Amino acid sequence: MLQPSPYSYSLKESDRTISLSPYPTVDLRQTPLFSCLQSSPFLSPCLPIARSLTLSLAQKKKLQNITENMLKSPVELPDCCYANQPILICPSTPTPKHSLYLSNLDDQKFLRFSIKYLYLFKKSVSSDNLKYSLSRVLVDYYPLAGRLRATAEDDQKFEVDCNGEGAVFAEAFMDITAEDFLQLSNKPNRSWRKLLYRVEALTFLDVPPLVVQVTNLRCGGMILCTAINHCLCDGIGTSQFLQAWAHITAKSNLDLPIAPLHSRHVLKPRNPPKTSFTHPGYTRTNPNDNNNTIDMVKFLQSQPLVPTSLTFTASHILHLKRQCVPSLKCTTFEALASHTWRCWVKSLDMSPSLNAKLLFSVSVRKKMNPELPLGYYGNGFVLGCAQTNVKDLVTSNLYHGVKLVQQAKSTLNDEYIRSMIDLLEDKSVKTDLITSLVISQWSKLGLEDLDFGEGKPLHMGSLTSDIYCLFLPVIGDFDAVRVLVSMPEGIVEKFEYFMKEFWDEEDNADANGNGYHGEDI
Repeated sequence: MLQPSPYSYSLKESDRTISLSPYPTVDLRQTPLFSCLQSSPFLSPCLPIARSLTLSLAQKKKLQNITENMLKSPVELPDCCYANQPILICPSTPTPKHSLYLSNLDDQKFLRFSIKYLYLFKKSVSSDNLKYSLSRVLVDYYPLAGRLRATAEDDQKFEVDCNGEGAVFAEAFMDITAEDFLQLSNKPNRSWRKLLYRVEALTFLDVPPLVVQVTNLRCGGMILCTAINHCLCDGIGTSQFLQAWAHITAKSNLDLPIAPLHSRHVLKPRNPPKTSFTHPGYTRTNPNDNNNTIDMVKFLQSQPLVPTSLTFTASHILHLKRQCVPSLKCTTFEALASHTWRCWVKSLDMSPSLNAKLLFSVSVRKKMNPELPLGYYGNGFVLGCAQTNVKDLVTSNLYHGVKLVQQAKSTLNDEYIRSMIDLLEDKSVKTDLITSLVISQWSKLGLEDLDFGEGKPLHMGSLTSDIYCLFLPVIGDFDAVRVLVSMPEGIVEKFEYFMKEFWDEEDNADANGNGYHGEDI
């Protein structure tokens, strides 16, 4: 069973006493704890006792404090039970052995980590079937069975050694149900990391590009977690790979709907490199940098971080868009990204004179000339950069931020993107995170449609939460977006307040009002 938080309150038979205090008493059924007991599958056995309790007001206050802490504290997942050691799944037939060039968009220092997805399924799929289908799909996606390494010419430049060593596959059991996990699925916590096997490695290069763990649940469901090296794939690329794996598992006799394109040479820098634009999303590493300059990343990571997750419905998003029309039409992403950026900056109380930046992922697949070929699963995105001083951002309305995001997107044509690729030939160039919020969009990529033959997931999201913001899909509601980001403990409530400030205003609004439906990305 799930372990309750350290703040859980245990009700024993000995607690079943009527208060004889001369002070006013309160029925426990009127306290937040009673609602918590009713809604929680882990605490509901305490209900019969709770119904018979009467507390003094002093006891009530103490109990309410305990309850509030309990509700805020993450519920720890139990440990995974591994019957066997993880194994390496190799391609089922021989694959090409060679070095795969990675573009400058692939091996940026900013992307040297693994994208960690978590899927919850109501019904499990046979692990033998998953291992067999994985070995088959790795024939087509054989670089994911290889190993990352530095090139012989430049230890700052990476390539893939396509050697067929294989992907890590772990199988485990956890004593919870799918319904148990769904109640916890809104916000990741550190105990979720148990759901993905940790590969002991000295460096980032030593971690295999693909790590998979299948965790079977007591109810017959399963949790699938994957770690896919970001230097090999972006969000669209990982979705393409996972859909291919699911396709082979469910429809083993049919060809892949999209054949993968491995070559990254279409995004090679020009010779000589030609940086013909300024690129505010990047800065150069300078050992003589002024150490007094505020670094928001260091500030955030120096404090205990708490994940916050907020779901914006179609009605919420329409309310944001209405703040811009009729003078400015905008997409869901533009409206929600601008709103999130503004609330993030306001909650951090940044100096009014600081230059605040919003960095957001934009696919370049259809912006290049010619367009990137279908099946390209490498990093085919760049970071758009909107910027303004803090005072203008927080005192202006949403229109101001949306306009900045649109202007940043409008610059991203073929020449600008190639200038950015050429800029990244200089290995002293790095992503400028000093006063930046980074937003990555996982919604609208098809990640939530994964089906291995036993139905689509009950939940899809990130295994972890960080200071970088994710826009996640909401299962069963295509038009909704879940915003996930981690904030310092002392700031998270302020951030949530600013993000939800308008919700009450539009509760009674007509979600189809004004006849306006801005185009979506």
